[in-house]
Amino acid sequence: MDITRLYPDDEVGCVDAVALLAATAKVDCPEALQSTPRGYAAHLKHGWDGDPGHSYIARDADGFAVGLLSVDLPTYDNTNLAWFEVEVHPDYRGRGIGTQLLQYGEQLAQRLGRNLLGMSAWDLPKADVFARRHGFEQKAIEVNRRQDIASLDWSVVQRLYDEAVQASAGYELIRIDGRLPDELLEGMVAVTASINDAPRDDLEMEDDEYSPERLRAYEDAQFGHDRSLYRVIARERATGVLAGHSTIVVERERPHIAEQADTAVAREHRGHRLGALVKTGMLLWMREAEPAVTQLDTWNAESNAHMIAINQQLNYRIIARSIAYQKTA
Repeated sequence: MDITRLYPDDEVGCVDAVALLAATAKVDCPEALQSTPRGYAAHLKHGWDGDPGHSYIARDADGFAVGLLSVDLPTYDNTNLAWFEVEVHPDYRGRGIGTQLLQYGEQLAQRLGRNLLGMSAWDLPKADVFARRHGFEQKAIEVNRRQDIASLDWSVVQRLYDEAVQASAGYELIRIDGRLPDELLEGMVAVTASINDAPRDDLEMEDDEYSPERLRAYEDAQFGHDRSLYRVIARERATGVLAGHSTIVVERERPHIAEQADTAVAREHRGHRLGALVKTGMLLWMREAEPAVTQLDTWNAESNAHMIAINQQLNYRIIARSIAYQKTA
């Protein structure tokens, strides 16, 4: 078996990687959102916020893609961490390919001085056995939910929005399509950092560190993926302080697909239903701005009861559960 790194300009490699991921998802999680070759190449080039990880493809003697290793190596924070995802083609499982890929990733992490290792896997018995066999312990559960926009009851959305407006009379909403204006950038650094209050369960993680440069890198990365970027921001009327936001991205290659990038409310502004305000305000805006969108995906920690309660009112359904594992090297 030959393991080689994938690069964004490797068109054949990106096509093979996406085909392998589609084959594994068909067995492991049929409804999971899949990348396109173009989107996969953009991920290798830009990452989520200008901090792309590595991908390594495993091929058999005939050149067929039998496995894929993804390695995230954070540089903004958590610089002692390496995070893995291992995929093996269903027709080639049980041959030790996953173990070889994981060992390859662990050796890479060791060379780079990363001593805290993590791994994500779908909530499946075989994946749990694999993780534990290699010394990983379950630390957290993330849940992927999807909103079917086409069947959404807009009267419910409007009612929740109106109720949130009444509860948050001291705040106003700002709509931002594209880049943040310079005058909002510093305020949005603080609001974005509020995501650090979201539950981490037993994960060993440092807080995410945000800066104006990182927010600009995030915007550049989303545009590099050919996505439209929308933000709804709650601002306190009396002070002009930014208090919360909801951000989504819409694919231009597949304009029916949107992803919830972030929703957060600053600690000192909680208790005014701002989470519901920005989420429902975003939906009402998207109905006007992106009428082709039919599905909106979001991820939350299973323990994030507050945000899940809002999502349940907005008719999200569970697509899959992903388990986060960790170990110390």
